Amino acid sequence: MALNIDNMRPNFCVRKIMTERTHKTIEQAEQEGKYIRKVRSFVKREGRLTKAQARALELYWGDMGLNHQDGMIDINTLFANDNPVVLEIGFGMGKSLVEMAKNAPELNFIGIEVHKPGVGACIALAKEQGVDNLKVYEHDAIEILADCIPDGSLTTVQLFFPDPWHKKKHHKRRIVQPEFVESIRRKLKVGGVFHMATDWQNYAECMLEDMQSAPGYKNLSETNDYVPRPDSRPLTKFENRGQRLGHGVWDLQFERVD
Repeated sequence: MALNIDNMRPNFCVRKIMTERTHKTIEQAEQEGKYIRKVRSFVKREGRLTKAQARALELYWGDMGLNHQDGMIDINTLFANDNPVVLEIGFGMGKSLVEMAKNAPELNFIGIEVHKPGVGACIALAKEQGVDNLKVYEHDAIEILADCIPDGSLTTVQLFFPDPWHKKKHHKRRIVQPEFVESIRRKLKVGGVFHMATDWQNYAECMLEDMQSAPGYKNLSETNDYVPRPDSRPLTKFENRGQRLGHGVWDLQFERVD
């Protein structure tokens, strides 16, 4: 039975992988009969593509789309420059991601989203806005991190308003877990920043606890907890909705130091 969660909240997939490091991909391990225990942080609801979304995917995937099966990327070749790279996990419909990419042409952006209509909407908007420093995956973020993103290659990783999985029995499905935090650290350059935001106080507290106990990170908060929303992060519909309901929003920024 599908869980009734916010249909418009960005989607992620957490996979706890019990296999040897010698396997290049999760699919390879599965083909070889290895046991893979998967804990998903989302319920995938494809929905219907609009005509505009389907058209964007058909016309522009070759230019903007990245495929998991192509394996490890060469970022400098991909963007034809050596600009710093920002990775966003779970960009939803892509409005904020496109806005950030448009406002920062000196940076390169990679987005990951499992929701096909969101990917189509993001590509359509990027083309409409003339954004050419953005590439996107339609795939599980955990697998993309493991199989496609080189270690020490990212300046920033963004995770904005992931599903909070309110019920305590579902907290294991939250994407921010120690294993995930370590995988992000490996992909960041030393000096790179993992930036999270949530409108659920309990999740913010759990994020802070996981990050404070994770090796190789430094909290950028002057008060050793949360940071003000930086200008680089646009106000999202989740944040506006939360403010209307009287909810708070918590931003966390941790720098890789080792």
